[in-house]
Amino acid sequence: MESPHSHALGAAGEAAAAAWLAQQGYQLLARNVRTRYGEIDLVVRCGAVVVFVEVKSRTGARFGHPGEAVAVAKQRRLARLASAYLLTHGLEGCATRFDVIAVHATPNGGVGQIEHIPDAFQVMLE
Repeated sequence: MESPHSHALGAAGEAAAAAWLAQQGYQLLARNVRTRYGEIDLVVRCGAVVVFVEVKSRTGARFGHPGEAVAVAKQRRLARLASAYLLTHGLEGCATRFDVIAVHATPNGGVGQIEHIPDAFQVMLE
């Protein structure tokens, strides 16, 4: 179960990632999309591409690089989530991409660095 601190860190990381993506010219389509398969942190558009973004926030390296937390099982779950999102929003024919944003937080919970990993992994959408 998530502690209140980790939940707050995750929410702050997602907000920082959404703001950073907007500054880079991405259009925010949705945040925290929940389905029976789980949750997508951010859905953005980059030109004609719908980008599904997994945000991982960490205060240190004790648990490894934030991007390493998106293992194969999580990638498969994200693919199911993305397929459901595309179908629900009439976007089945759109090009898609899966990105990871690693938010390196300061010890007091502030945002230290944002690392964007475009096209972080490839999965086949159903």
